[in-house]
Amino acid sequence: MRRITLALALGLLASTAAHADITVYSAGPGALIKNLAKGFTAKTGIKANVFQATTGKVMARLEAESANPVADVVVSASWGTATDFAAKGLLLSYESPNAENVPDFLKMDGAVAQGVAGICIAYNTKSGLPVPKDWADLAKPDYKDMVTLPDPAASGGTYSLVEAFTANGMMDIVQGLKDNGAIVAGANKAALNPVLQGAKSEVFAAVDYITMGAKAKGEAVDIVFPESGTVVAPRPIMILKSSKQQEEAKKFIDYVLSAEGQNEVAKVFLMPSRTDIKVDRPLIGDLKLLKVGNAPAREDVLSGFKKIFN
Repeated sequence: MRRITLALALGLLASTAAHADITVYSAGPGALIKNLAKGFTAKTGIKANVFQATTGKVMARLEAESANPVADVVVSASWGTATDFAAKGLLLSYESPNAENVPDFLKMDGAVAQGVAGICIAYNTKSGLPVPKDWADLAKPDYKDMVTLPDPAASGGTYSLVEAFTANGMMDIVQGLKDNGAIVAGANKAALNPVLQGAKSEVFAAVDYITMGAKAKGEAVDIVFPESGTVVAPRPIMILKSSKQQEEAKKFIDYVLSAEGQNEVAKVFLMPSRTDIKVDRPLIGDLKLLKVGNAPAREDVLSGFKKIFN
């Protein structure tokens, strides 16, 4: 009888472990992570508990919980999060079989891009101003006092662009923006809102998928990718080494990189990280990209920006 009871208890424990919940911390579109979690549960029977916020808030929560980690999977809006976590030994080494069609530059040991954002100029289509063709155009008299830009300390995409400008000796463009009355408005949506409302006309370093989403809702806004080149912002998804549900977390990565998961990524206008997913929007191969090479230190990039925008 005792052996039967013990066997039954072990069986129940095994059953529970097989269906253990996972916890996902995600920066970015709330609708995306909710739909991915829903699809994952429908496919696997494993529940994914989601905390969705800005990258800054996600990082703050991870730091506050560092002594007793809760998250199994983390999605960040900045690839720098992945390289930083990898350097600190925080990531579980795992490459999903569904990452076969993800380009090498969008994956590393312990991290892979969930999707990719492009950095662009957003403009109000009813402003009456000429459509800009390049970054430097926004320093021209036509756009005096009409440009906003996100703070690179708050926006991973803007940081990536300022990093590229710093590396390529292009910070005179940022100085030109300042001299022309451009204002730093905070995070991405804070920079876009005045343009949607018509109070401003252009966003320098807008995030393409956010602007495309606003356009799809009927807002008078569109985007242009500058002729001189831009940057893209891969959004890494990672399993923390501290996860107690590593096998379930691997299944979540597999689902996000499945055709079904990547089509959910495309629905919010992000570029899928898999090259075999067809979408009606510009992809990485369609864009001229600025080269960064040996990236400057983050502190140096932000310091250079602050010297211009006090």
